[in-house]
Amino acid sequence: MKKLFFIGLFFVYFALNSPSDASAMHIMEGFLPLGWTLFWWGLFIPFFVWGLIQIKRVTNENPHLKLMLGMAGAFVFVLSALKIPSVTGSSSHPTGVGLGSVLFGPQVMTVLGTLVLFFQALLLAHGGLTTLGANAFSMAVVGPFVGYYSYKLLIKLGNKQSIAIFSAAFLSNITTYLFTSFQLALAFPTGGIAAAFIKFISIFAVTQLPLAIVEGLLTVLVWNWLVAYNSKDILFLQNLKSGVASSEK
Repeated sequence: MKKLFFIGLFFVYFALNSPSDASAMHIMEGFLPLGWTLFWWGLFIPFFVWGLIQIKRVTNENPHLKLMLGMAGAFVFVLSALKIPSVTGSSSHPTGVGLGSVLFGPQVMTVLGTLVLFFQALLLAHGGLTTLGANAFSMAVVGPFVGYYSYKLLIKLGNKQSIAIFSAAFLSNITTYLFTSFQLALAFPTGGIAAAFIKFISIFAVTQLPLAIVEGLLTVLVWNWLVAYNSKDILFLQNLKSGVASSEK
């Protein structure tokens, strides 16, 4: 009950601090020049197709995991829809992709994260459709891959599960914003790419650093809750990614 209380407290905190008129950090509709818009779409599409193949394989072989898959997607949608105002006049939000990356791998999270960004662009005016390729590449490709492999590295080095989960969520969050700032710096290199990058990331850093820490703590709480109440599927997913489940069939 205590874990559920703290999870609920985090969600209440995000909700109460989410102004309806704030703009999310996703690159807005029509903001990128056409060349960069097409460039990021071109880089993103192969990862999305790869993710679709992975989802089809996982769900066909293990249909009982569909509920867990939906939960991972819902976690991303809820967290990334909660906008936190920044003292710089911008806003930031959690990404939520770290949890699903650890559960299913980064390829699957590319698809789930993209679907979330698509519906947010349509329903919440977060980001845009023309810039979906760029936004998805930062939040649904870069974030999940960094989070997943940081998790694997820390586990391999003998760190506790909770530390590895925290790292996956924290780094998925931070690298998404770092990469988005890099995308903007490439498109608008005022004073040079490096100077533009520093300018863009400094706008969000004040809010994003503590927010990434909070997201990491929340993800650890949710992970512990899943282990306590659905340990069978969690263990199955861990074995599946390591090849144990497949070899036992």
